[in-house]
Amino acid sequence: MEKKAILEKFPRSPDVLLALLHALQRANPQNYLTHEDLELAAQYLGLPLSRVRDAVTFYTMFSLKPRGKHIIRVCASPNCHLAGAWSVLEELKGELGIDVGETTPDGLFTLECTSCLGVCGVAPVMMVDEEVVGNLTPLRAREVIRRIREGG
Repeated sequence: MEKKAILEKFPRSPDVLLALLHALQRANPQNYLTHEDLELAAQYLGLPLSRVRDAVTFYTMFSLKPRGKHIIRVCASPNCHLAGAWSVLEELKGELGIDVGETTPDGLFTLECTSCLGVCGVAPVMMVDEEVVGNLTPLRAREVIRRIREGG
């Protein structure tokens, strides 16, 4: 979708900044915000560019560098940590062949850590794109990745 069409879906109010940034990021095949995106959002909403950049750098759901088609976020909160998130993370690193903050050579996955996904009752947890996957084990995490690779 053309960026102008994305902008026009939103009212010209600073209150929609985060939603607008999410829409611009989703429209980019590499799941990130370009400098042009930040300038467009600032101009459209009548905000200083510094305020838009502050929001993007504060929230971990935004990125200023290209990422994979699928974003995998492993919760690193104390609850998930105690429930085994680090063994899940190690399994994902091995399965994907990348470290946290990296993207697979085929551009399919980017692996990230996040501070909390808010679903502590099913810890450990990861989020793949918009889907939360809880009660993880290393085996279950590997199966999720393989299912996505196979197109499922």
